[in-house]
Amino acid sequence: MQLSTIILENNFVKLSPLTLENHHHLYPIASQKKLVQYSPSDIETPSGLKNYVETALKHQKQELAIPFIIFDKKSKTYVGSSRYMRIDWTNKVLEIGSTWIGREFHGTGLNKHIKSLMLDYAFNSLDFEKVEFRIDERNMASRKAVEKLGAAAEGILRRNVYLLDGYKRNTCLYGLLREEWNSKN
Repeated sequence: MQLSTIILENNFVKLSPLTLENHHHLYPIASQKKLVQYSPSDIETPSGLKNYVETALKHQKQELAIPFIIFDKKSKTYVGSSRYMRIDWTNKVLEIGSTWIGREFHGTGLNKHIKSLMLDYAFNSLDFEKVEFRIDERNMASRKAVEKLGAAAEGILRRNVYLLDGYKRNTCLYGLLREEWNSKN
């Protein structure tokens, strides 16, 4: 399977491979101040965003990540990015993370469509047994969103990630098993 050609789509959203050729569509969204305030990623400047994409593509080449650019069909515009990451092919566990969408799309249900497509594909096409989410302990909106998907809190990784402002966050680890997802959907 060619990881760089995966496209996930429904009536609301399309996730296509993120590339150096299309990442410029994300500049207007990525430049929103503190869009990723709970993340260690620098995406606010064109050079920061390009470096972010280059790192994702390097991990994809190593088969450790599959990055996507997100297109909202209703507004007919690119709205953000997400990826499969920390892919452990041997143990059939991966993380869905590095997800960010423009503020105007928060609370619209778009993120649920994105995550549902990614979860279905991870479990039913890639044959993974578990999907994890790692979220800053203070990011209650994201924590509640993955809980609504059925993910269970598995613990807190204490002071494990430095953010751009030097703050060292606690990270909540959530997990969702294939049988849990498939029994709900």
